[in-house]
Amino acid sequence: MIPRDTFRWCMNVKVVIMADTVKEIEEWAFHNCYSLEFVRLSRNLEGIASSVFSECRSLTSIFIPSSCRLIEHFAFKGCKKLIILNVPQHCQLGVQVVSDTALIAASSFETTSAGGAGLYYENEEVNTWIKNMNQNEEYALHRACSSFNPITEIVSEIVKRDGLQSFKKENEIGITPAKYLEENPFADVDQVAIVKKYILEMMGEIM
Repeated sequence: MIPRDTFRWCMNVKVVIMADTVKEIEEWAFHNCYSLEFVRLSRNLEGIASSVFSECRSLTSIFIPSSCRLIEHFAFKGCKKLIILNVPQHCQLGVQVVSDTALIAASSFETTSAGGAGLYYENEEVNTWIKNMNQNEEYALHRACSSFNPITEIVSEIVKRDGLQSFKKENEIGITPAKYLEENPFADVDQVAIVKKYILEMMGEIM
């Protein structure tokens, strides 16, 4: 467990690589870590308490492991640069998990300003939208690249089917599969190798 307030106001922390023994993060553990840019969560994480990463204003992406069952309210509130949040379907989300973030700003949900925090009221709709971000078949490569455990063979097959341009296709919030791979701390997929393989296979078919 990472106890309540452990790194609160540690404004020089830039990188967090969490041991896989961590199962719970308590309230406010990383609140106001303004310089925090990169987080690799525990592979066995089960819960993120309220306001854990709130006001981490440099954080751009977070990938939630499949073991996580609960993210409580305001967990990422005020993470103004946070645009990527990949959450497993079974994970329960609290109230206003992503209020005042780049992600909610990129959505179609109406927001209003109150006390400097962008608040939104369609909470269940927002949470459903977050978890179903890339579920349409046209975003199959986005889904594969943003998953907790991207598999090279699956990524390669989708690229073979849809072409190299699929790596640059933007989803509804403007994120490409290539960007997901770049940001995903759990990814061990060599995009260059996949591109080379695709080109060689296409050349073989032409010949």
